[in-house]
Amino acid sequence: MELKKLDAQNFRAMVAVGQQRLEKNVDYVNSLNVFPVPDGDTGTNMNLSFSSGAQAVKDSSSEKIGELAQSLAKGLLMGARGNSGVILSQLFRGFSQSLKGKEELTAEEFASAFRYGVETAYKAVMKPVEGTILTVARESAKAGERKSKETDDIVEVMKTVVKSAHKALEKTPDLLPILKEVGVVDSGGQGLLYIYEGFLSVLSGEDFSLEDLASEKNLDEMVRAEHHRNVSSHINTEDITYGYCTEIMVRLNEGETVDSQFDYEEFRNYLDGLGDSLLVVADDEIVKVHVHTERPGEVMNYGQKFGSLMKIKVDNMREQHSSLMDNDGEKQVKELKEYGVIAVSSGEGIKKLFESVGVDYVISGGQTMNPSTEDFLKAMKSVPAKHYILLPNNKNILMAAEQAAIVSETPTVVVPTKTIPEGLTAMLGYNPTNELESNKDAMISEIEQVITGQVTYAIRDTEIDGIKIKKDDYMGIINGSIKLAEANLFEAALATVGMMLEEDSEILTILIGDDGSQEEAERLANQIEKNHEDLEIEIHEGNQPVYPYLFSVE
Repeated sequence: MELKKLDAQNFRAMVAVGQQRLEKNVDYVNSLNVFPVPDGDTGTNMNLSFSSGAQAVKDSSSEKIGELAQSLAKGLLMGARGNSGVILSQLFRGFSQSLKGKEELTAEEFASAFRYGVETAYKAVMKPVEGTILTVARESAKAGERKSKETDDIVEVMKTVVKSAHKALEKTPDLLPILKEVGVVDSGGQGLLYIYEGFLSVLSGEDFSLEDLASEKNLDEMVRAEHHRNVSSHINTEDITYGYCTEIMVRLNEGETVDSQFDYEEFRNYLDGLGDSLLVVADDEIVKVHVHTERPGEVMNYGQKFGSLMKIKVDNMREQHSSLMDNDGEKQVKELKEYGVIAVSSGEGIKKLFESVGVDYVISGGQTMNPSTEDFLKAMKSVPAKHYILLPNNKNILMAAEQAAIVSETPTVVVPTKTIPEGLTAMLGYNPTNELESNKDAMISEIEQVITGQVTYAIRDTEIDGIKIKKDDYMGIINGSIKLAEANLFEAALATVGMMLEEDSEILTILIGDDGSQEEAERLANQIEKNHEDLEIEIHEGNQPVYPYLFSVE
């Protein structure tokens, strides 16, 4: 089968079948963990992320491939879970950006889209690691581009992409020693290969049906700005300083009114002098503005200096505020909190602990179920506030939290907590009267004072960093590194705490999981106290899965 042009119908089918192929192989991708523990559920995260993108494509009625790619990218971003899901969303974000305005693709355009995806994903990752999904994506994209210079057949290009992805995947253990040590290939790379194989099966006409791929409605914008939330924070209508919520969208360098070259900083600084609640989002073609001002006309006139006005929206917030008052003039909505603190945890006991130290909303999730970007945004909507602080409490949730902070139109920071104990300790630095960045700095400083430990079980025989581990052994993990393995849970817990304690340690906190017990925790505490008489020990029911015990030492 030969294909010279890729149209919207084929693209819909590629996305749907790519998602189906990944979904069928979730368990296998999950089994390729780099540690012998249920660490990250890469297959589950990638599948949930890509399913969100696939649903967005299904919901779109567009017959233009560029618009469908935009829907895929937007759906993926909102559904992104775990590091693998966020990276996957960035791959297809770059992919979609290169296809803007296109109704169909040539082989060369198709191949270039993969390259743009790789460039975007690498930029999104602070410290790219080779031997991961990034390597597989990069090597396959490079091969696809080379092939597109030799042929105009899209099927041949996709075959090359898949073949090269497979080769790159097989080499991941040579690039990432931990993979070779455990004897697996990279799980994220394997998940991406399954998606690409699904694409190829559609383009080559194999194992492919259009059943259930028809769409009926357009995808609504998935991130809706809550432009008027701060209106409700005023007690009286007359307290509103800037009365008009003004939004414009400008297509840059288009129209007869253009007389200036767009400069983001200059543009933003000028508008900042016209009001408050300013948001300016721009790319090479479009700039979108949201500002509360007394002079909406001036905002529009200024925008026209740089391009044509595509959209205009002005709301009188004083009128809106009045409508929120009942006949007696009493306010019907709650005042905005200064801060909304959102944390991720699993276990009812841990949830109560977070709430007791000032967390406003706890997202249920963690090691075996990573919340998505959209989960964070929904949690933020549940706690109307002027600022947000996010505590991911897991290294595999950090990137989704950071994406939520970027998407949110409300000032948001992420405190990069990687464990539950770090999250609880970070709250010691939280002060609702401090500035947002000051709070972030103080909370990070608290994290640096804590040592965290975890005890969990192995799911296979292996050897890591010279430590021989047998299936069902209990492993002690300190600050993310496996330090020991014991057949007995109590011995593993005792040895883990022993390695965590230092001469100046003051407080040991023990969180009991579903597979731990109060009796065993107390026996553990008694044993530790024999050698550390001045150590204060706290024991709490955490009810967390996967980890019988979590520890923190301060």
